[in-house]
Amino acid sequence: MAQLFEQSKKVIEAQLAGTGLRAVSGSMIAYEGNIQFKAAGFGGGDGVLAGLKRRATGEKLSLMECSGQGRVFFAVDGQHVTVVDLNNETLQVESQQLLAFAGNLRTDVRFAGVRGASTGQGLFTTTVSGHGQVALLSAGGPLIHLAVTPQYPLVVDPDAFVAARGDLSHSFVTDVSWRSVVGQGGGEAFSLRWEGRGVVSIQPAER
Repeated sequence: MAQLFEQSKKVIEAQLAGTGLRAVSGSMIAYEGNIQFKAAGFGGGDGVLAGLKRRATGEKLSLMECSGQGRVFFAVDGQHVTVVDLNNETLQVESQQLLAFAGNLRTDVRFAGVRGASTGQGLFTTTVSGHGQVALLSAGGPLIHLAVTPQYPLVVDPDAFVAARGDLSHSFVTDVSWRSVVGQGGGEAFSLRWEGRGVVSIQPAER
């Protein structure tokens, strides 16, 4: 399969040897060799059901497929990049922070819950499952990986959430106090609480 490397803090290098990968449309910044590019539709899986999910959730993860022999370089708006290896695992990722993925992987859309009864605003994440590599983006600096254990649940700002994997469950909790302190107390405020055992990755900037 194609191999992904962190060529620098903000650039992903993909090495293709007659293989292919999928990446966010418009993220290619350079390539060398015999590489073909074509549209790969949208994330969220295939078929009619996936189309209905995307329409319902507003997912707009436009992908391109890169295949051939050579090297391709990817970046988006100077954001930091991280390569995550999956070994028959499922990674939940905020779609805006997904850059590229290679290997025997499939994507889907997962409903993560409703942020608040009065707002009715839902949170949807893209899931990437299988064996391979995933390149993630983070704004404001490198990803921060936080361990979650049964003894220590983790609460994060949904706008800072990037990805999660492991035996984890999540829920929304009302937590107005901390937003009020930093001057963001207008309207309802909700945090994302993770419990179980796994790793949650956040970025040091809000969307």
